[in-house]
Amino acid sequence: MSIFHNMRGSLEDICFIWWQEMKQIVKDEGVIIFFFVVPLVYPLLYSWIYNNETVHEVPVVVVDDCHSSLSRQFIRMCDASPDVKIAYYAQDMDEAKSLVSRQIVEGIYYFPPEFDAKVNRLEQATMSVYCDMSLILAYKAIFQTAQLVSMQMGTEIKTKLGGKYTAHEEAIAAQPLAYDEVPIFNPSGGYGSFVLPAVLMLILQQTLVLGIGLSAGTAREENRYGQLIPVSRHYHGMLNIVLGKALCYLMIYAVMGAWLVAGVPRLFHFPQLATWQTLLALMIPYTLACVFFGMVVSCMVKYRENVMLIMVFISIPLLFLTGVSWPQSNIPGFWQGASWVFPSTFGARAYIRLNSMGASLHDVIWEYRILWLHALVYFLLACGVYRYQIYRARADVHERLAKKKELAGKTTD
Repeated sequence: MSIFHNMRGSLEDICFIWWQEMKQIVKDEGVIIFFFVVPLVYPLLYSWIYNNETVHEVPVVVVDDCHSSLSRQFIRMCDASPDVKIAYYAQDMDEAKSLVSRQIVEGIYYFPPEFDAKVNRLEQATMSVYCDMSLILAYKAIFQTAQLVSMQMGTEIKTKLGGKYTAHEEAIAAQPLAYDEVPIFNPSGGYGSFVLPAVLMLILQQTLVLGIGLSAGTAREENRYGQLIPVSRHYHGMLNIVLGKALCYLMIYAVMGAWLVAGVPRLFHFPQLATWQTLLALMIPYTLACVFFGMVVSCMVKYRENVMLIMVFISIPLLFLTGVSWPQSNIPGFWQGASWVFPSTFGARAYIRLNSMGASLHDVIWEYRILWLHALVYFLLACGVYRYQIYRARADVHERLAKKKELAGKTTD
């Protein structure tokens, strides 16, 4: 009976702490923003910005010093492509560079005077492509368009010089080996489908840590020592406090996590190859790891603004460390080791392989196990730091009571 009574008391304490934490979240506007507004709105804004996936009609200026039918044909074919728009014709390179420097155009196509003459002499002709490298997507559109047009025109010229008699022979000469280009894992070849899945997982971690940190910072600023002062009998057990708070955060992010990993990709037609059972199996350890990680971080900041400065500052590095926007094999060993501290590293990698690449849970078992290890380690760390804070809070309370008694004794004397 005593065991049952203890279990019932612990359950009551956990529910009481969960209810108190939920009320504290609802009262704090900053926490509401990071727990509800940012996870709901920010993914939509980010996805809408990159909804076109690829860039089209990139403005280019042409410097044609050849003035031949061949150069004009090259320009027409580039302009007819979906990615490039011939916006201006310049008299010389100085004028073209001026247009680029004023960001009126993103690149330059230059045709030298001997462009047509070299082709007619059966020599290799060249045309130059100059791109503004500040935007890689624009560079890709400009350069690849020129490359594809040069290959197509080269094939046509080679076919005419081949001396074939039938259209079938010309087709074989132009393309002896037929091939089909099939982009895997990113059918549209777009930026959104490429990077946004990792961003969604990072948003879940960052907003969760920011919300927990703001709540704990507010408690300290109000001199409540992280909400751990034993103002009630329910706050006497360290494990009950950790589980009660974690239950509150987990309930909120069970909904927010489903929105981020299932709702947003479906709304913007990102690749979705994983089943809901697989996603659920992944999100349970990832959300738990993020919750306990946020609780540990919240105990290390004194003011609520500190956690915002820290987490916002490391958001971009964390995105790089996932290995999505920069190859994992090219990340130095030290930074790969540093990335192990954050659940987002393995959560983003596993989510991308499951949802975008069609992997099974067995294929990401390494990341899956590390997420469970993160959840366990950060749970133990959260228990440790909360136990320390309870000890400090009680010691401070006893010290204040002792001082009051001492002052009362002096006043009586």
